[in-house]
Amino acid sequence: MRVETKLFTYLLAFFVPVIFIYGFWTKWTEPIGVTALTLTAGLFALVSFYFWMTGRKLPLRPEDNVSGEIEDAEGDYGYFVASSWTPLWLALAGAVMFAGLAIGWWLFIIGAFFGIVALVLWVFESFSGEYSI
Repeated sequence: MRVETKLFTYLLAFFVPVIFIYGFWTKWTEPIGVTALTLTAGLFALVSFYFWMTGRKLPLRPEDNVSGEIEDAEGDYGYFVASSWTPLWLALAGAVMFAGLAIGWWLFIIGAFFGIVALVLWVFESFSGEYSI
């Protein structure tokens, strides 16, 4: 978790000065940008703190070992379905839902229906068929 902690800490260190630069540039008269940048920095601080606390409790991963080799990370990382069309249908349903926000609620409801069906199919596709567990 050290790599992730460093990444989010560096992003936090970037956004904190940007808040003051943006505020100084706009003479602190535009509160929305300062608020958005402050919330962004707060998000990076929260995620960085979470990764730091989680990384302290877990043993070192192969990615965290400076002298680690590629062979150290081999093995199973989990079960993944070999090929699946369900994420495509879920993405298309999400696109219809987002288009429904602009066009009309009737289209959003249709997209939500297909999204729920695609989500259920995606969750349960590992329990039946050719790639069942």
